[in-house]
Amino acid sequence: MFEQEDALLTIDELCSILMIGRNTAYRLLNSDAIKAFRIGRCWKIPKAAVRDFLEASHTVL
Repeated sequence: MFEQEDALLTIDELCSILMIGRNTAYRLLNSDAIKAFRIGRCWKIPKAAVRDFLEASHTVL
């Protein structure tokens, strides 16, 4: 999924990549665990932010 040209993900794509529900995704975004931004009501999540989150989570475990 990270090889595609789009640099931004949607909530649904984030949920699919991390295998989490929408509530958990919103919780991660609102707590700044994953750095993202909103345009109106739509969240835009940079792929690099997801990669950083996964790397940080992996070092904690």
